[in-house]
Amino acid sequence: MGYRLASAAGGVFSFGDAAFLGSTGAERLVAPIVGMAPTADGRGYWLLARDGGVFSFGDARFFGSAGGGGLSSPAVSIKAALDGGGYWITSADGQVLPYGDAQPEGSAVGLSPSSPVVAIG
Repeated sequence: MGYRLASAAGGVFSFGDAAFLGSTGAERLVAPIVGMAPTADGRGYWLLARDGGVFSFGDARFFGSAGGGGLSSPAVSIKAALDGGGYWITSADGQVLPYGDAQPEGSAVGLSPSSPVVAIG
């Protein structure tokens, strides 16, 4: 068993049997990293930047991103589809954007959450 931690600067730190598969630590990012999601087999992961940018490592395929536009507020979390064929990005106001084969299931936009959304699970 193992796990990975991601820093806001894009560094990835692997513990236990979780392999290091790359990072954005050496890159100059437009926005800090705010989320990370592993692939179903654990042989890849996606990093999510606050501007909606997505970075893929290992067997994680890139399906698109909201970097450069598309989000109504800052990105806060990313969740992988169970089959690894897509992911959802959510923003602080509850907007959810699907990519790849991830299906739209709704969002909290317009529901007026009493505090910002911080994760999708």
